[in-house]
Parts: sequence; C-alpha cells; structure tokens
Amino acid sequence: MQSGTRRALFAVGLIAGSLALAGCGQSSAANAPAPTGPVEVGVVTIQPQRVALTSELPGRTAPYMVSEVRPQVGGIIQKRLFKEGGEIKAGQVLYQIDPASYQAAYDSARAALDKARATQGSVKLKADRYKELVAINAVSKQDFDDASASLKQAEADVASAKAAVDTARINLDYTRITSPISGRIGRSLVTPGALVTANQTLALSTVQQLDPIYVDVTQASTQVLKLKRELAEGQLQSDGDNGAKVKLVLEDGSAYPIEGHLELSEVTVDQTTGSITMRAVFPNPKHELLPGMFVRAQLIEGVKNEAILAPQQGVTRDHKGAATAMVVGKNGKAELRQLTTSRALGANWLVTSGLNAGDQLIVEGLQKIKPGVPVKTVPASNVAAAPAAKPAASAPVAG
Repeated sequence: MQSGTRRALFAVGLIAGSLALAGCGQSSAANAPAPTGPVEVGVVTIQPQRVALTSELPGRTAPYMVSEVRPQVGGIIQKRLFKEGGEIKAGQVLYQIDPASYQAAYDSARAALDKARATQGSVKLKADRYKELVAINAVSKQDFDDASASLKQAEADVASAKAAVDTARINLDYTRITSPISGRIGRSLVTPGALVTANQTLALSTVQQLDPIYVDVTQASTQVLKLKRELAEGQLQSDGDNGAKVKLVLEDGSAYPIEGHLELSEVTVDQTTGSITMRAVFPNPKHELLPGMFVRAQLIEGVKNEAILAPQQGVTRDHKGAATAMVVGKNGKAELRQLTTSRALGANWLVTSGLNAGDQLIVEGLQKIKPGVPVKTVPASNVAAAPAAKPAASAPVAG
C-alpha cells in the first residue's frame, strides 16, 4: 500500500511539473516584444492620363438594302435562272414567265400602230391638198375644216397606238423578272410551273445587300444626356472624327477587323425602353456579318484629359459595396480612402473622387496592413501598365 501511494504521488508531481513548465512557456511567449518597423508594400503613384472613353452597346446587324422579288404580270413560271444563296447583280434575270400571250399583245399593238400611221398619212395628204384648194375657193371651207379635224384625229390615233405598244412592251419585259439590287439572294419560294399574279402578296424570293451592312444599337437616353452634359461642362472633349468610329465584337467574343462609322441617331426616345436607336455602317467584303447577328458595338464617347485610373487589384469593396483603397498618408502610415468609380477601363477603374494626382496607391501587401500601420513603399511589380490612349470598352459601373 505504501509503495502504490508513493507511485501515485510521483505521477501527480510529474503532471504538475509539466503544467507549470507549459505555463511558463506561454507566459514567456505572451511577454515577447511585438515586431517593430514599417511593413513593406508595393505602391503605384497615381498620375492623370488622357483616355478615350467608350461604351459597349448590344446591337443587331441588318442588311443595307432589302428587295422582295414579286411579279408585275401574271402567268406561269417557266424557268428559275439563279442559284439559291448566290450572289447576283442588279438587273440580272431571276425568273422567266411564259411570254407567249404578252408577245402576241405586243405584236397586235405594233400592227395597230402601223395601221394608225398609214391612216394618218392618207388623211394628211388630203388635208394638205384641201389647204391649197381652199385658198382658191376650189373646195368649201367646211370640207377643209373636216379634213383638218380628220388629220388631228389620225394623229391622236397614232399617239394612242404608240402608248399601247409601250404598254405591251413593258408587260412583255415584265415576263423577265429581274433583281432591282445587287446582293445575295435567298431561297426561292416558287418552282417552275407555278402560277403567279401581278403584285401578289407572296414574294418569290428576297435579295439582300450585305456589303456594306447596318448595325443597329440602342443607348439609354439618360446616358446620352450625361454625355452631352459632360461635354458641355468641359469634363469630356470631343474626339473629332474618331468620335464617329465604331468597333464590333462578335458573338464568339472575337473582334471584327474593320471599323465602321456612326451614320444616324434617332431623334425620338422609345417610350417603352427609354432608349435611343443608333445606326452604324460597316464594310462587309467577306460577308462575315449576316443579317440578324447579335454583336456588341464599341462607340467612342469622348476624351477625358485628366482621368484618374486605379489598378483594380488596389480597389476593394466594403460590406456596403462601396469602393475603398489604401494609400500612403503624409506620415508614412496606411490610410483608408472611400472612392467613387464610374467604369472599368481594361484592368483599371476610372475614379471620379477619392484619389488625387501624386497619391501612392497600395496594391501589394494589403493583407499585412490596416489603417494607421507604418509602411515602407516599393514600386509594385505585378501591375499592368495603365492605358494611356484608348482603353478597351466596358459597361459603366456604379461606384
């Protein structure tokens, strides 16, 4: 019993000693001095820049010209003279209507004209003779008046016959249905043997001119008003002729290689959407753009000469969603700033308030600091160069 008691007391003593040593270690660690000295951070010095501001707007392509092919005379389609989906020229014959009845009408009109001309010649000779005879009182004036009236009637018959010939010729020509414009033709909705009528509702086919091609985009009227106000107040300057240039981003995200230009802007606002429709024209030599495609158009709004750009990695959001940034204060300590951003330009935010020229924005080492901590600045190493001219387009962002 005494031996067991001694062993139990010895074990308790060992445990107590271990706990005492652990407490001493924690006390020593707690009493150790905190690290001193400024924290090294990477900074970017804010410098005003001249940038061209652009907007990226959704749009749809539309053909430059559209012509629905319809017959102007009735008859049976004899031939289709084009390849569906092919390129055609203005004036090219697309369909041939059976011309037999129209050819006969034309020949009849020509014969009637010849008859009228023959009658006119005979009446004219008689009128000329009576004119000489009436001068010597060889015929009565009444006979001369009758001959003159017959001549005028014969001349009118000739004019009427000429008009009939012209009408018959036009109808005969209409049996050859031609394309009014150059472009690409779609599928044919009729086949040889089909009966068509003049000015029917159903189009035989449709021709669309695709080079150049229209791109219709919409912009909110509030954005247009804001742009005009900034230009009027001098916050933005017009980019001259470049202000009318437009670039395209296709549905797959690739850039269309040819620039277009803005041609018109609607003078009224759509009451249902509150937007204004604008139309741009793009060259389309390879027919990469087809009617109805969804695209994104990049429009140059204006030039901001003293733009403040901040790298996105140096801007964070607080719990309310407001933009914030850490800068180096005058005393060499980290300082928290509230920012207002208007849009993203590439890898940067366009800052309208909160940063000034010469401020040192902290973009590296943010996880090691908090407001009031002394910092040691070094140039940031992993920040992309800010665009000095025309940045990539992006949609406005609320700040």
